Amino acid sequence: MLSDHQHQNPVDIFVIGGGVNGCGIARDAAGRGLNVALAEQGDLAQATSSASTKLFHGGLRYLEYFEFRLVREALKEREVLLSAMPHISWPMRFVLPYHRDMRFESETPTSKLLSFVMPWMKGRRPAWLIRMGLFMYDHLGKRKLLPGTSTLDLTQDPAGKPLNPKFHKAYEYSDGWVQDARLVVLNARDAEARGAKIMVRTKVVSAAREGDLWHIVTEGPHGHADHYAKALVNAGGPWVDQVLRGTIGIDSREGIRLVRGSHIVTRKLFDHDKCYFFQGEDGRIIFAIPYEQDFTLIGTTDQDHKGPPSQAECTPEEQDYLCAFASKYFAKPVTRDDIVWTYSGVRPLYDDGASSATAATRDYVLSLNDAGGAPVLNVFGGKITTYRRLSEHALEKLAPFFPGLKEAWTAGVSLPGGAFKPQETTQVTADLARDYPFLGAAWTQRMMRHYGLDAREILGAAKSAADLGRDFGATLSEAEVIWLMDKEWARSAEDVIWRRTKLGLRLSAEQVATLESFMRHRLSDGAETTRRDMTS
Repeated sequence: MLSDHQHQNPVDIFVIGGGVNGCGIARDAAGRGLNVALAEQGDLAQATSSASTKLFHGGLRYLEYFEFRLVREALKEREVLLSAMPHISWPMRFVLPYHRDMRFESETPTSKLLSFVMPWMKGRRPAWLIRMGLFMYDHLGKRKLLPGTSTLDLTQDPAGKPLNPKFHKAYEYSDGWVQDARLVVLNARDAEARGAKIMVRTKVVSAAREGDLWHIVTEGPHGHADHYAKALVNAGGPWVDQVLRGTIGIDSREGIRLVRGSHIVTRKLFDHDKCYFFQGEDGRIIFAIPYEQDFTLIGTTDQDHKGPPSQAECTPEEQDYLCAFASKYFAKPVTRDDIVWTYSGVRPLYDDGASSATAATRDYVLSLNDAGGAPVLNVFGGKITTYRRLSEHALEKLAPFFPGLKEAWTAGVSLPGGAFKPQETTQVTADLARDYPFLGAAWTQRMMRHYGLDAREILGAAKSAADLGRDFGATLSEAEVIWLMDKEWARSAEDVIWRRTKLGLRLSAEQVATLESFMRHRLSDGAETTRRDMTS
């Protein structure tokens, strides 16, 4: 039986999952005045949401699958998101080298149509078709911030210098870059600022309907806890099926297809700030992207994933595939010796029965179940570019259960640290460098691209690096670590160096161990007994 207190004080929405969709929904709901709680079994963005290709993009290749609605929505969102978070996202130009040998994947709708109409092409991508696709890409989403497509002469343009001399021509178009894990954390911070309760390292062990409420049991840092909610959102990402059938105990015909996307990070392969879009003769595509100032990010693969989502890793075969793929474009071959780090994530794509992992839809499906009383909304699929629209659609689905719910509000509202216009980024960065001259150019840029205006809160009145406390290496200071622990739910060195930042690329094993020891002692000493720990 529920107590009177529990009857009178359930939260409105309880969200399972601290990835981009879960945190986005929590933020949107909290901003509409709903009482929200969110539980994440590990760290925020611990799985899929920190293992993306880091792009806000419309999905140029999805045009081959005739996914026009998804592409149009993603293209419109691209500029909305770039405006709301100019510190952690920025425009990027993409160079698509062209050669007559380029081919379609044979099973795409476009490939089948072209093979029927023009069989003599034998699967090749004609230049006019690529240009037509880019024209659609430029105009589907009502572009305002980003420049359109242009044609490059690779024999003259600097973008041609690192490439195989056989490439003489390229198309250049616009998309956007995003710090994916920071996007998730900033959504969680904004949700909390609007009243949401965010619980990390808190696993939902059961959820069952009791009358017109959900009774949710969690296991967290302080043991078991009971929660009651008027509505439940299952944003478990790759675990959405497990939560649906196991934790909640609802049988459903809907399911997901786990697709592994693996990436390699190499030493810097080129000196300019543009990204490459490479097309393979097998019909697949990969990107080669400037990464963290001194590196190049190459990915992604598309492989059906078997086994637990947490065990995704970039296999030796995938590493070889990405190296060989990139080597067909770069003048200097890319080898395993160039790789400094790999990562892999499992994308929970809605299972639409597609014949291959590449062909599986990237669109999302929101499934509402209220047959037993209190509603549960299950989130299948999705991509990082459309997370905000997915969140709005989720609240539309739940609106009938919350009469008088406020209107959608998140479009154009900045995330923490991002309350400036994209065109002001250069000046805001220059102001930070002027006020903290000891940082130098690279450190200033890192602070801006992680924290934006919040960098000043971390740096405070510091006049030198020594004023920021101990130095953990690679510009990671004690002041920054304390900020991440107190404000952004960081609990381990891994949280700090692979999700809140990517400084794991630069720190030695000894430095990481020192950081881990510092954080563990600070937690055990109770110096960080924050409201978050008390409420989890």
